[in-house]
Amino acid sequence: ASDFNPGSSPSGNMNFVVSTACIKMKLTPEEAINAATLNAAFAMNLEQTLGSVTKGKKANLIITKQIPSLNFIPYAFGSNLIDTVIINGKTNG
Repeated sequence: ASDFNPGSSPSGNMNFVVSTACIKMKLTPEEAINAATLNAAFAMNLEQTLGSVTKGKKANLIITKQIPSLNFIPYAFGSNLIDTVIINGKTNG
């Protein structure tokens, strides 16, 4: 849904990117999140250290506010669903 470039896709808003992948490209929320995380890390040759919550990888992740299910995410791209950001295992706050 995005390769984040100034020409055809100048948006770094991952909420919008995941929503677009679901709505326009017919991905499930699980597929869109996987595309934005593990597959993105793989595309940059970073899959050994980033992209999934796995022992030995950097702990870079978000915790969302309470939502009904993953199926809610594509329809809430205008909302800030992020409750907590964790970068390198530390809460940013």
